[in-house]
Amino acid sequence: MTFRLLYLFAFLAFASCKSDKNERIADEPTPAEPELTTAEKIAKAHGYDNWQHVNTINFTFNVDRGGDNKRPGRAWAWAPQPDAVQFFGEDETIAYTRASMDSTKLKTDQAFINDKYWLLVPFQLVWDNTATLSEPVTKEAPISKTEMNMITITYPSEGGYTPGDAYDIFYDDDYMIREWVFRKGNAEEPSMMTTFENYKNYNGIMIATEHKMPDSDFNLYFDKINVTLNK
Repeated sequence: MTFRLLYLFAFLAFASCKSDKNERIADEPTPAEPELTTAEKIAKAHGYDNWQHVNTINFTFNVDRGGDNKRPGRAWAWAPQPDAVQFFGEDETIAYTRASMDSTKLKTDQAFINDKYWLLVPFQLVWDNTATLSEPVTKEAPISKTEMNMITITYPSEGGYTPGDAYDIFYDDDYMIREWVFRKGNAEEPSMMTTFENYKNYNGIMIATEHKMPDSDFNLYFDKINVTLNK
């Protein structure tokens, strides 16, 4: 009888301690997730969470100036993980891996970086860690003349294909980019400004397929876009 009572007291004491411990754990606040930066919010709004699943992305970069589009578009296939690029020209196909390319590929790679930048501007904001990002401000967008949020990305004066350039990026309250201003060499006056429009969803990646200039027939656009995911 005495043994049974001792066992019962021991069990109750253990259960009480375990319950107290569980209550203390439940009462402890869950660590807050770090606040996303503006660049991360813009990237996320355009599907950045899905980028990790992308195996390859194919696209063609085109420029139409008032219907006079005599030059064929530049067609690309890019595998982000190995950073392998293919360019499909009229008479040749050029393939290379960016980490081990030689000097004969520099001109092709410069075109690829330009075209890929236009295609994936929202993601470049988080990829380009050598660039400087301003604090967001509210400002009138130059094309629509509506009030939007704006952030400026400025590249260092050395390195890269276009050192020192700056881009003023205008985005709405849903963090979708609607317009941008390119300022070569971080000049005060715009070198180019275009819209971001005709967004389409490619396996969770939101891409603005058209970029138009104000008071112009200029239209930079993408077609033959295909995003394949890892199996």
